[in-house]
Amino acid sequence: MNDAALFVGIAEIAGVFVGFAALISVTGRDEIGPSQLAQVRAVVTIGLVVIVAALLPVALAAYGLHAPVLWRVSSGLFLVLVWVVIVLALRRPENRRSARTQARRSPGLTAVFWGVLEVAIQVPLLLAVLGVVEDLARAFYTTALVVHLFEAAFVLGQFVYARMADRPGRRAAGQAGADEAGADEAGADEAGADEAGAAEASDPDRP
Repeated sequence: MNDAALFVGIAEIAGVFVGFAALISVTGRDEIGPSQLAQVRAVVTIGLVVIVAALLPVALAAYGLHAPVLWRVSSGLFLVLVWVVIVLALRRPENRRSARTQARRSPGLTAVFWGVLEVAIQVPLLLAVLGVVEDLARAFYTTALVVHLFEAAFVLGQFVYARMADRPGRRAAGQAGADEAGADEAGADEAGADEAGAAEASDPDRP
């Protein structure tokens, strides 16, 4: 198989995405909101799908399948895998809530994800499965694979920018809390000084 090195390289890149997202989920779990945690899970899931899909034709080619059969079978399994992941993900209530929240906050990005990226993944796979222009079956599969990898980068980028947008608000809230605590301490000190002054004034034995 001539494209084995390409597909293995794509699998390695997807592995980097999976490892990075898994590291975020472990080290920053307490600081991540539900919607952002769903994005991290999505990056891990998409990356795993890319790894499997990238290595699938390499493994099948070892059995000596002819090119038309190889790409048709690989595309069919890739397409089934994509839909299984989508269905399983949307069956979880927290993922459905996160999807609705994301759609309300960023309808444009949601439209890009489902209307552009998912279409660019599934249509080439469907064409390869149906045998439309068999000479382009390998190109169809590679296109779906690369776009799926870009989808992982797209979701990870959304997560990073959401975290960057949250930080100024958190810093402002922390500063406001510190100022409020300082004001409370100053008020307490002032009240203590007033009480001490009143006690001195009311003591007849003091010179």
